[in-house]
Amino acid sequence: MAQAQEPPRAPGTRRRGAELEEAILRAAAEVLKESGVPALTMDEVARRAGTNKNALYRRWPNRVALGVAAYRRLAAAETVLPDTGSLRGDTLEMLRRANSTWSSPYGEILRGLIAAAGSAPELLAELRDPAGESAHEAAWLTVLGRAVARGDAAPEALHPRVAYTPMALLRNEYVMLGVPAVPDTVLVEIVDEVFLPLVRGRAPHEAAPR
Repeated sequence: MAQAQEPPRAPGTRRRGAELEEAILRAAAEVLKESGVPALTMDEVARRAGTNKNALYRRWPNRVALGVAAYRRLAAAETVLPDTGSLRGDTLEMLRRANSTWSSPYGEILRGLIAAAGSAPELLAELRDPAGESAHEAAWLTVLGRAVARGDAAPEALHPRVAYTPMALLRNEYVMLGVPAVPDTVLVEIVDEVFLPLVRGRAPHEAAPR
């Protein structure tokens, strides 16, 4: 998608603080979307952001750390909260949207960053929760909280680790199995055989409400 060009800045003006950081992350996100992880360099991002590499290195130690921050920005922008009226419907919809995103160029970016991060535990942890607590985790907690309020889930199930279980299982399909896209039948199994029994306290073989 074409990005609107910013108007030229007046001579002698410089971005600072949050404004500069936003410009850098926006530039890095553009590179990732256009050309992927291999094309992400500090030189190219600095050029697009209208700054110098020192400004980037003061915030991120290397291009991979910058790429992870930019990807988290993209992921946060993609977070959408459905409201189908049931926990099963909401969970399936969120998984299907995530599955669609991860099997798109966004998924290629994620896999490229995971490979580039190597054994850096702090970066891998950020990629496991790309949009951060303020986005994906909060969205899943909201969905589960609504279900508790409707009597669709047990109150004691309202915990971040429980709420995020479906996404963790979906991510496992991509990261550990290396599949290009997860079949919808697997998404249904995650919801009906794992998540709903977990939050409702019933046996997995019991029929899930349709």
